[in-house]
Amino acid sequence: MRHGRLFVIAAPSGAGKTSLVKALLASEPRLRLSVSHTTRKRRPTEQDGREYHFVSVPQFEQLVARGEFLEHARVFDNFYGTSRGFVEEQLRQGYDVILEIDWQGAQQVRRAMPQCVSIFVLPPSRRALAERLARRATDTAQIIERRLRDAAADMSHYGEFDYVIVNDDFARAVGDLRRIVAGRAEDLSSARPALAPLLGDLLAPA
Repeated sequence: MRHGRLFVIAAPSGAGKTSLVKALLASEPRLRLSVSHTTRKRRPTEQDGREYHFVSVPQFEQLVARGEFLEHARVFDNFYGTSRGFVEEQLRQGYDVILEIDWQGAQQVRRAMPQCVSIFVLPPSRRALAERLARRATDTAQIIERRLRDAAADMSHYGEFDYVIVNDDFARAVGDLRRIVAGRAEDLSSARPALAPLLGDLLAPA
C-alpha cells in the first residue's frame, strides 16, 4: 500500500484558503482534511467536528501536555492545533492529507515531517484582501483592521513554502492546487521571479 503524502496550506486571513481547500477536496477523493482543534468560539454557521473541534483552553492545554498535536500555535487570541494521531493514521492508510493552518504551524510541521509539501496562498492585491475581509460580516471593524495589519507579516513568510498560488481567478487557483497534488507544478515555485511585482504591493509598508 502506498503511503500518503502530507500537504500543508497556509495564507493570510481573507486570501480564500478555506474556499480553495473545499473545492480541492470535492475534486480529489483520496484527499483527507485534518480538522484542527481550537479554543475559538464557535460561529453560528459552524459545527463541532466539521470546521473545527471546539475545546476549552484547559482541554487544549491537556492535549498539548500529552503530545497529541503535530503542531499548535496561538493566532490572535485563540489556540489552534493539529491532531498527530489523525494525520499519521490517514497517511498510513494511503490517504493524502491536507492541513489548513497558519505559517507558524507550517514551520512546526516541516520540522516534524520534512517530506511534506507546503503551499502558500496570496491574494491578488492588498485592496482585494481588504475587500474580502470586509465582506465577511462575521468580524468587527476592529478585528478586520487588526487582521489587515497582521497580513503583511504573515505574507512575508511565503518564501518558506514550496509553492505559492495567487488566488485571483478561483477556478485557476483550484486547478493550480490540483497540479501541485498531482506533482505537476514546477512553475508554481515560491521562488519564481514573476511574483516580485505582487509581493512589492502586498509587503509594502502601510
